[in-house]
Amino acid sequence: MCAVKETQLNTRLKEGNSAAYEELFKQTFPRMLGYCRLFIHDQAQANDLVQDCFLRLWEKRQTIDPRRSVESLLFVMLRNRCLNHLRDQKNDLIDKKIGGLEENELQHLYQLDFTGREEKSLEEKLIEAIRESVEKLPEKRKLVFVKAKIEGKKNKEVAEEMGISVKAVEKHLHLAKEQIRNEMLNEFPLLSVLIVLLLK
Repeated sequence: MCAVKETQLNTRLKEGNSAAYEELFKQTFPRMLGYCRLFIHDQAQANDLVQDCFLRLWEKRQTIDPRRSVESLLFVMLRNRCLNHLRDQKNDLIDKKIGGLEENELQHLYQLDFTGREEKSLEEKLIEAIRESVEKLPEKRKLVFVKAKIEGKKNKEVAEEMGISVKAVEKHLHLAKEQIRNEMLNEFPLLSVLIVLLLK
């Protein structure tokens, strides 16, 4: 979407235009859900978190600055909800990993925000880096990863769709996560614990 159209859409959102809200939802929801699934493996929970972001945006629509990216704002909201959800889990492994973040790392993570269109935010860079890493995977491995980790299908479903064994699916996923993890850690060393958590 060009800057002029985005500003016009944001203005309509600010004015409470329901058609603009629906348009934004249709444009953004699939990508936000895919991003959320990198954090939250439960499909229903991921849906709830994404929908909560849209609800919050609508409730606070009068505070929208038409010159700023609403989509970027939504991704910031979603990131924070995902991290909060993970922190609230009683799983000892998650508690240990997030609790192990150095204080300055955690503050850095939560204080990062979108500063405008001139400079990409951490979220935009992170999403872009993940997409690029996925695209670099061998074709079959990429397809397995997308079906299992982005679309949320069970390993058995993926195996049946692709005509391979469950063990082959598991192997492709292991190799895909290793490759993506290594590339992400090289680019975002400060977020090492979070990246390990995302690709566990």
